[in-house]
Amino acid sequence: MKLKYYLPLCLAFFSLLGFSQNMQEGFTYLETGQYQAAESFFKTVLEDYPNNKTARLCYGRAVGLHNSPEQAEVLFENLLYDFPNDFEVKLNYGESLLWNSKFEKAKTYFNVLIQEDPKSFPALLSYANTLSNLKMYEDALIYVDKALAVSPGNPNALTSKKYMYLGYAYQQQQAQNYDEAEHLLLENLTLFKDDGDTQINLANLYLIANRLDDATTVYQTLEANPEYNITGLNGLALVAHLNENDPEALEFSELAFSKLNIDSDAKIKQATTERYIQALIWNRKYAEANTQISNLIETNPNENWVLALRATLNIYKSDFKESVADYNRILENDSTSFDGNLGKANALKALGYYDDAYISAENTLSFYTNQKDASQFIKTLNTSFTPSWETKSYYSFDNGDNKAYAIQTGIEIPTSTKLKWLASYGYRSTSNKVTDNEAQSNNFSLGLSYQILPNITFKGVGGITAAKASTNDYTHFVTDVSFNIKPYKLQVLDIGYKREIQNFNAELLDREIVMNHAYANYNLSTNFKLGWFTQYFYTWQSDDNARNLLFTSLYYNLFNKPALKVGLNYQYITFKNQVPDIYFSPESFNAFEIFANVIKNEETTKPKSWFYELTAATGFQYIEDDSSQMTYRIQGKLGYKFTERAMLNLYGTQSNIASATAAGFNYSEIGLRFKWYLFDKPLFRK
Repeated sequence: MKLKYYLPLCLAFFSLLGFSQNMQEGFTYLETGQYQAAESFFKTVLEDYPNNKTARLCYGRAVGLHNSPEQAEVLFENLLYDFPNDFEVKLNYGESLLWNSKFEKAKTYFNVLIQEDPKSFPALLSYANTLSNLKMYEDALIYVDKALAVSPGNPNALTSKKYMYLGYAYQQQQAQNYDEAEHLLLENLTLFKDDGDTQINLANLYLIANRLDDATTVYQTLEANPEYNITGLNGLALVAHLNENDPEALEFSELAFSKLNIDSDAKIKQATTERYIQALIWNRKYAEANTQISNLIETNPNENWVLALRATLNIYKSDFKESVADYNRILENDSTSFDGNLGKANALKALGYYDDAYISAENTLSFYTNQKDASQFIKTLNTSFTPSWETKSYYSFDNGDNKAYAIQTGIEIPTSTKLKWLASYGYRSTSNKVTDNEAQSNNFSLGLSYQILPNITFKGVGGITAAKASTNDYTHFVTDVSFNIKPYKLQVLDIGYKREIQNFNAELLDREIVMNHAYANYNLSTNFKLGWFTQYFYTWQSDDNARNLLFTSLYYNLFNKPALKVGLNYQYITFKNQVPDIYFSPESFNAFEIFANVIKNEETTKPKSWFYELTAATGFQYIEDDSSQMTYRIQGKLGYKFTERAMLNLYGTQSNIASATAAGFNYSEIGLRFKWYLFDKPLFRK
C-alpha cells in the first residue's frame, strides 16, 4: 500500500517583509504546486540576490518538489553550512532526506531536532512520517499525536494519522493478523467517520479473511454513498464471484459500468471496466469480453491492466501460451507486477512447466510478502508433488451370486516435478456359494511416472499377480504402460498397453485367463461447454478370445460450481468367440444412456468440508438379437476433508448394465477410501 504524507513548507516566507513582497509571485507558485514555475522564478531572484536565505530555501524546495530531490538535498546542505543554527534550514534539510527516501538518516536527524525543540510541530510531524515510512507504525502514531497536541485539528497531521492507521492495518494483514488489522481499521473509522479509503481497506481485509458476508456489508455501505457508489458495486460483483454466483456478479458489474461517463474519475473508470470484463469472462461470455479488450488494446496497447485482462481471457480459453506472452510483456513493463508474476505462474502450471511456475510464484512473494493468493498457489502446487498414501477397501456382489472383498493400497513418491515413483499392493478374495468356488489374488507392482515433455507424460508399472484358486495356483507378470499426451489445447489423449489377469470371480481366476489390452482414451473440451470423450480397447486373451470395446460420451457442462454436466453415452462390445457359460461375451452388445453428473471436487475442497459426486444414468441395452432392455446406473461418493493432508470418503455403485460384470446384468459395489499426504510439502523442496 502506498501511503501519502503531507509535510508543511516549514518556511518563514515573510521573515523579510519588504523583500518578500517582491517574491510573492514565487510563493504563490509554491503554494499552488506550480513547482517548475517556482524553480524558474527563484532561480532568477538568486541571480540578483545569491545570498538571500529565503530565496535559497524556496529555490531548494521548488527543485526538490519538481523533479530533482538529490539536487535539493545538496542545496540544503549548503544552506546548513552557511546557517548551521537556523532551525528553519534544518527542517528543510530533514525534509529533503525524506524526498530521497533516506528514512533511517532522517529518523536520526529529526530525533535530534525534536530534542532541540520538543514543541516544534513540523519536526514532530516529519519525525512521525519518517517512522511511518519505516513501517514503525506504533511509534509513528505516538508522535503524530504529539504533533496534534501542539496544533490541534491540523489537517496535515490528521491526514498523516489516517494513512498511518491504514499502513499499520495493512502490515497486520500481511502478517495474517486479521483481527488486529480489523481493530485498527475500525478505530480509524471512529476517528474519520465514513472514510471511504478505510472502508475499502476493511472490505478488502474481509475478502482476504474469507469473511464474505462482512465484506458484502461494507460494500453495501459504500454503494449507498454517492461518492463511492461505483466502488461499492465493483466490490459486490467480486463478492458474488467468490460466492460462486457469477450471474449476479455480472449484474453488479453491468450496473456499475453503465454509470460511467465522461466525467468519471480515471481510476474508477479503469477499475470498473476491468471488473466488467472480468465478470464477462467469469460468465464465459468470451466474445463480448474479447470485443471490450480489443477496443482497449487499440487505445492502450501496452497498459499492464489491459494486457492482464487479455491474459486472463486466454487462460479461461486455455490459450496458455498467449497468456504467458502477455504476462511477459507485463513483466517487461514492471518486473514487480503482481498480475504478471502470479498470472504467469498459473499459465506455466497449466502448460506443465512446473519448475518455472514455482519461480514465478516465489517472485510474487519476494515483492508481496506473505501474499495469500501466491502462498496458496505454492501450497496447491506442493500438494501435487507431495508423497501420498491411498488405501481403499470394498465389497461387491452381483446377480450371479459372486461376492468379493478387496483391499488396495498404494503410495506415490515424487522426487522432482518430473519423476514420481509408484508402488501398490492389492488383495482380493472372491467366492460363489452356488458353485462352491473360492479364490484369492495378491497383486504387487512398482513403477514410475515421468514427464518427458511438458505435454507428454510416460507412466510404466510392472508387477506380479499371485492367484490361489480351487484347482490352480499360479503367478503371472502384469503391467500397465501408457503415455498421457496433450496434443492441442483442450485435448487429452492416453494410449497404452495393459496386461492383467481376469479376476472377476473365483471360476475365472481358476481358469488363469490372461488379458492383454491395447487402449486409447481421447477427451475433447470446448470453450462453449460441450465436451466429447471416447475410449477404445482391443483385448486379446490367453483363451484365444478377443474383444473390441468402444465407449463414447457427448456431454454438456451446465454449471461450474458445483460442476454439473449432462450427456449421452454409447457403448459397443463384440467378442470373437461366444462363451456365455464362462463369461459375458456377446457377438454384439450395444448400450445407449443419458446421464447427469454433479461433483464437488476433493482437490479444490477446503479443509473441514464435505466433497461429493453423484452420477445417475438410464437407457437401453441390446444384447445380440434380443429385445431391448432398460438399464440404470447410479454411482456416488461422499467424503470429508479433515485437513489439507487427510480425507476419507464412502462410495458406491449399482448398475444393471450387462457390460458391468462378467456374469452380465446386476452389479453392486460399496467401498471406503482414505488418502493421506505423508508430509506437508514435497521431498525435493527446501
